[in-house]
Amino acid sequence: MRILVTNDDGIYAEGIYKLASALEKLGEIWVVAPDRQRSATGHAITMHDPLRAEKVNFFDKSFSAWSINGTPTDCVKLAIEALMDKKPDIVFSGINKGPNLGTDVLYSGTVSAAIEAAILGVPAVAVSLADHENVSYDYAADFCASIVDKVLNNWLPPDTLLNINIPNCPREKLNGVKATTLGVRKYKNAFVERIDPRGQVYYWLGGEIIDHNNEEGTDIHSVQNNYISITPIHFDLTKFDLIEKLNDWNIELA
Repeated sequence: MRILVTNDDGIYAEGIYKLASALEKLGEIWVVAPDRQRSATGHAITMHDPLRAEKVNFFDKSFSAWSINGTPTDCVKLAIEALMDKKPDIVFSGINKGPNLGTDVLYSGTVSAAIEAAILGVPAVAVSLADHENVSYDYAADFCASIVDKVLNNWLPPDTLLNINIPNCPREKLNGVKATTLGVRKYKNAFVERIDPRGQVYYWLGGEIIDHNNEEGTDIHSVQNNYISITPIHFDLTKFDLIEKLNDWNIELA
């Protein structure tokens, strides 16, 4: 089995090391990841600058490892279409430091890397540890290794990936695993206005998270209650039940 591992936290992040290390017992590991932090880049690709791929030593491992000066999506696209002599059997993106829940998946570089793999016809999993402080990736990495056979043997539909969020707590405090829908996550006071030494206004993006009406069955509710959340994401964004209504609008050429 050949497994491609990537992330958006950078090739030397602890999360990707722990993930690749847990997966290595299952087959041949390739690591292709950004050369630096590239969180919240969404599905951006590099079109107007050259992409550079540098072969690197990946910690204490002998994996084929490449550092890319691009986005997580670039990494997957370049790995599968240029660096690898054949497609991987599965792609894992992560382990992200911090959750990728609800509508935040639209911004996530972690999830977008998995989306790119699915676009290219490879089963893909995005995985995040749902915390930023005092994180421990060990159980999350082991969990990922434990589901590889299930993902491959049960077949994901085309254009579909799995988005997994794992609470940052000991195994004994987890209540189980739930298949979930995406919740809704918004931010209050998203921009902080400041003045630089020259008197010019600038802004930092931040804000307080507001989780709206996330009932049981959503990824947000599940993680908050110490369940591992697994959300199948299909990236055809068409609102099919509105097609017929749009036709009824009788929109004509101006």
